[in-house]
Amino acid sequence: MRLTLRQLSYFLALAEERHFGRAAERVHVSQPALSMQIREMEETLDAVLFERHPREVRLTAEGREVERRARRILAEVTELEAAARQRGLAQRVNLGVIPTVAPYLLPEVLPLLRARDISRDLRVREATTDILLSALDRGQIDAAVIAAPQAVAGLKLVPLFSDRFLLAGRESMLSAAGTEALRPVGLDPDRLLLLDEGHCLADQALEVCGMDRRQARLDLGASSLTTLCGLAGQGLGMTFLPEIAWRQERAAAPGLAVRRFSKPEPARQIMLARRAASSASDWFEDLARMLAQAGETLTGLARAAVPA
Repeated sequence: MRLTLRQLSYFLALAEERHFGRAAERVHVSQPALSMQIREMEETLDAVLFERHPREVRLTAEGREVERRARRILAEVTELEAAARQRGLAQRVNLGVIPTVAPYLLPEVLPLLRARDISRDLRVREATTDILLSALDRGQIDAAVIAAPQAVAGLKLVPLFSDRFLLAGRESMLSAAGTEALRPVGLDPDRLLLLDEGHCLADQALEVCGMDRRQARLDLGASSLTTLCGLAGQGLGMTFLPEIAWRQERAAAPGLAVRRFSKPEPARQIMLARRAASSASDWFEDLARMLAQAGETLTGLARAAVPA
């Protein structure tokens, strides 16, 4: 009997989850079906791959060696599938975008992409950074627009544009924050509105303010920047507003005012990521160029309307 790619994927799911029930749920099969595939795999290799315990399983020494090889094999298959998608007639590109970028950048960039005829089969998935990075690693998407540090293991990151943060709220509340130099570390944590955990914008806001989430007492668990801006426009607090969101959120919340921070202004670097092991092709460079152009347009509008 030969090993199959399905068995290797089931094996890796079990190695990561360390529980038959959770692994079966992850790969969308019944627990008995998963157990049978693992047993067949062990019989084929003539090796015990897992130690079975009442509440979990653990890899044996042989299992760890199989895990290393299985990851390499499935990574190669993922790259083969991605290459086929990119070179085939459909030219399908699966793009992931974080929620604090997608609603603002996509309407600006899609006309540019259509003009270059590379959006014919562009499929977009909106999700938080950790979900997109996992999807990228597993080959479920081909590229992702994220706000990331300068290096992420296994990824090729191309900088697109710098997106500075504005402070948004009602004019009276912004005035109360002071008329002198406005700095993130001087903000009152009692008045800071944050996105829910898992959104990188919330983490970046906390970082530049030099505080942790427990200090932000208006942590409402909001899942969208639009919600925060609406609350801030009603005078319920202040929030960080990326420049690319300024035009859209300002129009949606008439009571919202913004101020620039003193230099050096806090900012996030928007990146386009792909797997480092995947071969670069024209679609990636074209996509990066168009995304950068759209981002520069949006940030330029905000900088002209809200000067330093």
